[in-house]
Amino acid sequence: MSQPREDCKLILALDVPTREDAFAMLDRCGDELSWVKIGLQLFVKYGPDFVREVADRGYQVFLDLKLHDIPNTVASAVRSLKGLPIGMLTLHSMGGQEMMSRAAEAAAEINPDLTLLGVTVLTSMNRTNLATIGFDDDPEAMVLRLARLTSESGLGGLVCSPLELPMVRKELGPQIKIITPGVRPEGASADDQKRILTPAGARAKGASFIVVGRPILKADDPSQAITRILAELR
Repeated sequence: MSQPREDCKLILALDVPTREDAFAMLDRCGDELSWVKIGLQLFVKYGPDFVREVADRGYQVFLDLKLHDIPNTVASAVRSLKGLPIGMLTLHSMGGQEMMSRAAEAAAEINPDLTLLGVTVLTSMNRTNLATIGFDDDPEAMVLRLARLTSESGLGGLVCSPLELPMVRKELGPQIKIITPGVRPEGASADDQKRILTPAGARAKGASFIVVGRPILKADDPSQAITRILAELR
């Protein structure tokens, strides 16, 4: 399985209801896709065995659980993933520095190659949404603060909107991995995403990975949709 360049890769968000739907979709994705994101819906329903099944098909797995709890609980949850074939795992950076640092220590114990990602501000949130839960800052200021905290906590990457990419790259440099959901190819619907950019735009602003779901999942030909996105990344 190939990718256009090492500096920006495509991840398919496998956000479908059932295991059968997931494998039917992967059967239609062709051979250019390398990374698959498994989120809460499928992980809660099918557990670690589903992750192994996806990995056994040759995909690298991004497990998107957005862990957020007291430090000991999150560290224990990370340790419980020992032996699971995953390359990246998310936790909420709003859980704080101690939570993230303890999780990073746990990840180093079970799998030195596992990259923990701090989720900053969800791409479905804008300033109005943030105000309803008591945050007066605009999303950009919050993202930057949480990005710094993520890096200081020893995590290898973070998740943010592509619109915040330039300031995060400027602040944290080229080494940290930045994963960007909220990416929509030209002409695609924004759905419930508030802060979006095209694949080419995200790549140009410094994304390490882009996450794309519905524009592929809803396509008449998912394989062709993937090919078009990879062409944009090139």
